[in-house]
Amino acid sequence: MNKCRELNRNNFRPLTEKKFKMTKRLLPIYLLLLMLFANLAGMAQQRTVTGRVADDTGKPLASVTVTLKNKKAAATATNESGNFSISASPGDVLLFTSVGYLNYEARVQNANTVDVVLPLASGNLNEVVVVGYGTTRKKDLTGAVSTVTSKDFQTGVISTPEQLISGKVPGVSIVSNSGQPGAGSTIRIRGGSSLSASNSPLIVIDGVPLANDGVSGASNPLSFINPNDIESFTVLKDASAAAIYGTRASNGVIIITTKKGKSGKLAVNFTSVNSFASVIKNVDVLSADQFRAIVNEKGTAAQKATLGTANTNWQDVIYRNALATDNNISVSGGLKKLPYRVSFGYQNQDGILRTDNLQRASLGLVLNPTFFNNHLKVDLNLKNSIQSTRFANTGAIGAAVSFDPTQPVYAVNKKERFGGYYEWLDGSSPTGLRNLAGRNPLGLLEQRYDESNPKRSIGNIQLDYKFHFLPALRANVNLGYDVAKGAGSVYVSDSAAAGYLVGGTGGSDDTYKQTRKNTVFEFYLNYVKELKAIKSRFDILGGYAYNNYLTTNYNYASYTARGVKYANTDPAFAFNKPENTLISFFGRANYTFKDRYLLTATIRRDGSSRFSPDNKWGLFPSIALAWNIKEENFLANNEVFSALKLRSSWGVTGQQDGIGNYDFRSFYALSELNATYPFGNVNYQGYRPGGFYANRKWEETATSNIALDFAVLNNRISGSIDFYVKKTKDLLNNIPQPAGTNFTAYIVANVGSMENKGVEFSLNTQPIKRENFSWNVDYNITYNENKITNLTVLPKDASYPGVPTGGISGGIGGGFSQIHAVGFSRNTFNLFKQVYNASGQPMEGFFEDRNRDGIINQNDLFKGKSSVPNIFMGFSTSAQYKKWSAGMVLRAAFNNYVYNNNFSQSGILNQITGNAVLYNASTNYLETKFEGNSQQLLSDYYIQNASFLRMDNINIGYKVGNVFRNNRANLRLNATVQNVFVITKYKGLDPEVSGGIDNNLYPRPRIFALGLNLDF
Repeated sequence: MNKCRELNRNNFRPLTEKKFKMTKRLLPIYLLLLMLFANLAGMAQQRTVTGRVADDTGKPLASVTVTLKNKKAAATATNESGNFSISASPGDVLLFTSVGYLNYEARVQNANTVDVVLPLASGNLNEVVVVGYGTTRKKDLTGAVSTVTSKDFQTGVISTPEQLISGKVPGVSIVSNSGQPGAGSTIRIRGGSSLSASNSPLIVIDGVPLANDGVSGASNPLSFINPNDIESFTVLKDASAAAIYGTRASNGVIIITTKKGKSGKLAVNFTSVNSFASVIKNVDVLSADQFRAIVNEKGTAAQKATLGTANTNWQDVIYRNALATDNNISVSGGLKKLPYRVSFGYQNQDGILRTDNLQRASLGLVLNPTFFNNHLKVDLNLKNSIQSTRFANTGAIGAAVSFDPTQPVYAVNKKERFGGYYEWLDGSSPTGLRNLAGRNPLGLLEQRYDESNPKRSIGNIQLDYKFHFLPALRANVNLGYDVAKGAGSVYVSDSAAAGYLVGGTGGSDDTYKQTRKNTVFEFYLNYVKELKAIKSRFDILGGYAYNNYLTTNYNYASYTARGVKYANTDPAFAFNKPENTLISFFGRANYTFKDRYLLTATIRRDGSSRFSPDNKWGLFPSIALAWNIKEENFLANNEVFSALKLRSSWGVTGQQDGIGNYDFRSFYALSELNATYPFGNVNYQGYRPGGFYANRKWEETATSNIALDFAVLNNRISGSIDFYVKKTKDLLNNIPQPAGTNFTAYIVANVGSMENKGVEFSLNTQPIKRENFSWNVDYNITYNENKITNLTVLPKDASYPGVPTGGISGGIGGGFSQIHAVGFSRNTFNLFKQVYNASGQPMEGFFEDRNRDGIINQNDLFKGKSSVPNIFMGFSTSAQYKKWSAGMVLRAAFNNYVYNNNFSQSGILNQITGNAVLYNASTNYLETKFEGNSQQLLSDYYIQNASFLRMDNINIGYKVGNVFRNNRANLRLNATVQNVFVITKYKGLDPEVSGGIDNNLYPRPRIFALGLNLDF
């Protein structure tokens, strides 16, 4: 038995060893097959995973990097709408990373969609903020800087860029000038710093500073910029932040950064907004029946005979419901090391005033390649836009308010001349039209073709080189341009009543043309070094800038509608070319110690060709200190405060806008056509000296600022409070010249000083932050007190009250309702104090005799309320629940007053019966029964409180998600209502009136818009 067992054992051993050797040889094949099967199984399970990355507010985050954790696989990045697509398998972990946000991991489950909310990093201190000439870390900021990114922009129909941030930034007031398509806005940062020079901020787009000059044929130079291409706005408010721009920064700086190219897969974004606009309110005028009753009571027999039988609401005739569409498509991605973005936009917007239309096509190209192992970065930005515009004749607005409501729109016999429109006729007149009579409002619109095709291109190439031998040192070269061409024509038919002449030689067919060529060259060196041994960080910059502004204005003769040249309209020169140049040297130094103590110093030296050689150069310094209290040991581990910083600054900025290019010296210029000399039967233009002011200096503004920035509860609540004082000296203002002292009646001169002081407060909160629901509330309030502290143009006896301004219409020659006076705000109303009877009714022509001399004259005018608000607020809120989102924006202004020129001009009986024909009047006549005293125009009765609360927009959105089978297209729908409501005591059309004089304001419409956003 044992032998058998031994034999079997011996027989078994050779067999086992043989099999083992064979298995050993086949093991690699087994492992290879096993890996193959595993890979096949994995491939069978691997699929395309899509999703959307948003921040705490539900707004999409672009350029978030998405990778597979612990796996070597291609990374991707989210597009502009926060969407991404990546190949992954169940169980894989997706890693989401982005500057300023905490890293986030999400495990892939059975679903093909992964939506992520990326939490903000505590304090977000490493976030990069755009400043003048470069960027800096947010935690290193020492100046008053506010940034608004695309996720916080206003929504709806946006035709000009500044509307995107209306109500979003403390200390910044943005008031739309009118409801006309493409109309500009009045932008004020911490109040105006000048009287008659520019009060508008400097606008810088991707490093190209824009001139404040307009473009011929365009209602607003900023309307050429496609709002859909903008990524962020950075507002530099105090001198520490803005002094690096020197002479152009007295009114603050707005830096616009457009969207850039992104590495990764091809991403396409398409947006479309389609809207419907309607008039909210008309100017209150008499109805046809009220009008007839007054004429029958107060009019003459001849006037009663002219009354018609129609009941025409002329404002309903000239206004309409307007449609608009705004469509944009962008393509972005990366070709190896060449990130790119190409965008195209088309907008077609009708105005609510008939015949008003704006069409804009824009094309943008952005390339952001890097070379030499990322040592050389290149940014190429090209933005091109062309408009096709028909401007409505806004004179029809005033005509519709005053035209006789008892007359029909069309004449009884429509085959008559004047286009068949009803017009005031006079058989004894050579033209058949009654002289000094108003024209049919609809005829003014339909028979005038004011058309233009302006073009604008803004672009630059910026080369940023990090030296190989000294990586802390960078050299930056910026070459930029801003070129524009404005061309158009104005055609009025010779049969139109507005241009009718005997013999059919009337009307007009005029053309205009202008070109602009602004060039920019900038170079700076930037050295950034962190020395850990001494816990210090240095950021030093020094550079040179050259800006040249050249405009060519072309001059043409005037022609009739039939092409016949009007006599004596030949221009003396075919064109003229005004030009000015600005040369600058600038520097900035930032020093940080222990990330706690910060010092910033800047200096700029500007030389402008607009000033005489003695006053050509100006020096603009600033200095700022900041203390990061959160970095101190006693707060380092504090869980309540996420950030706490105290900062203060002082600096000087300058002003040169609004000044003539050459009038610092005496010069001769060709006289105007209305100032010719007759020799025989021919009138000749002569040369005459122009007005000049050789001693003109820079207008300078010194700003002091102290502020506290804070964030608590992991940034759930954050904000800032700023106190500032702005003192402007050598104010530039257009002042009258005593007879015999100059060659012109007015000249821009240095006349005094002005002060703005105030406080800004902003608060950003997130009351609710949950996985499926989040809610954000942002609020800001600004108090600004404006006061003129000195006017050197006043006589020493101070009998001269100030510099008149604020022209009004009505009476003979109108008058001025406002004044610039010492101790008061600019644009302060200067009017008579109205006297009222026992019933509280105003008594026409009765005013307080303030100096008790028994005579009501100019000495009884008193300086009172201002058109400039001293308090304005902004409030916005947004919420997201699963796939739904909603939000709204409100604005308010307080203690601003408006002169109701519609009441004063047309709320009198003389408006109805005191002219060549009957005119309609304001319903204010029914309250006052005023006859038409000329002094009544200057009554403070017409000053009304224009404080208001306005809801700018309310919006709601829904994320539909994937709409195609390949799961690569995501759709989002939204609806918006703009100009939702206004709460105000003002009795006029709209309380927001730039300048404070309400007369023929183009109404701001209410807009209903539907939009979609598609990413694939």
